[in-house]
Amino acid sequence: MTRWLGWGRRGTAGAAIPVSLGFEGVTQRFGGVTALDDVSLKVAPGEVIALLGHSGCGKTTLLRLAAGVERPSAGRVLLEGRDVASADAFVEPEERGVGLVFQDYALFPHLSVRENVRFGLRGYSDAQADATALRAIARVGLADLAEAYPHMLSGGEQQRVALARAVAPRPGVLLMDEPFSNLDRRLRDTVRDETMALLDEIGATSIIVTHDPEDAMRIADRIVLMRQGRIVQIGTGEELYRKPVSLFAARFFCDLTEIDGTVVRGAVDTPIGRFPANGLAEGAAAVVCVRPQGVRLVPRGFCLPGRVVARRFLGEVDDLQIAVDGLDKPLTARFAQPGSVREGEDVGLDISTDEVLVFPSGDT
Repeated sequence: MTRWLGWGRRGTAGAAIPVSLGFEGVTQRFGGVTALDDVSLKVAPGEVIALLGHSGCGKTTLLRLAAGVERPSAGRVLLEGRDVASADAFVEPEERGVGLVFQDYALFPHLSVRENVRFGLRGYSDAQADATALRAIARVGLADLAEAYPHMLSGGEQQRVALARAVAPRPGVLLMDEPFSNLDRRLRDTVRDETMALLDEIGATSIIVTHDPEDAMRIADRIVLMRQGRIVQIGTGEELYRKPVSLFAARFFCDLTEIDGTVVRGAVDTPIGRFPANGLAEGAAAVVCVRPQGVRLVPRGFCLPGRVVARRFLGEVDDLQIAVDGLDKPLTARFAQPGSVREGEDVGLDISTDEVLVFPSGDT
């Protein structure tokens, strides 16, 4: 059976009353493992935050603390300035006004789509609960599947049901754990864009966990980059991309060619040029990082000589590996004229200093 894959009409979800969310010195331990280590974060009402980082960095743990699924070992969780989780207080999840979309969607297999969505609508009459649930289901484009069961749905449809269930009560805070990770690439782009349109409609304060930097940059007002239970950097996608605070942060947002060197008179000499060392100490070991888009091709005989040793066609661009005398590994470049350069061809290279970053060696 062919199903309609569209979403419902925008502007029909209804607005929530967003509230602020805060974490003050939050630490979470599981036995001898510290999942979160003294984390502090303030989220403004209506703000969309992406928690970004590798698996095991503490993203989901922070989300679960906000939802009330877990209680912190130390520190406080605040909703609109009210202490909802600490050594002195704990507000049960159902009393927080927080919606949660789990990574595996956590739908009840024995309940229909309508029954799953109306499950969290406490305090509603039966008629009100049904009407509210059906409105949320229609908004995510599944009105014709309201009486279907989860096993009858695709992964994308199950994700939409979980989203409808979370937004139906119009929560002040909406938490989403890797909501797009189980979807294929093309479907994920559509679901992500429609999800963000829905979040704009309801206006809830939102935290979305992801390990994909592109998703984070597309969806979030601010990104919180995490590593080993700590916050590495907070800022807009552009801030984190253009001004990463460490080599770890830079690597997270872009493929890099990394060249080791030493700071001499405020700069690092490399086989591809001399680059300012950003205040690093004289004689310090450093890593010069070149983004692929910072390598421009010019006619042979101009600028820096190189030879194309590998070429991969990526659609709109070619990914080139270019050997340069003095480098122990090829320089990576992205060239926006596919097919115009061949493997084995000698080329000239011009390096844009705007796309070069310098970090202390070992700053990972």
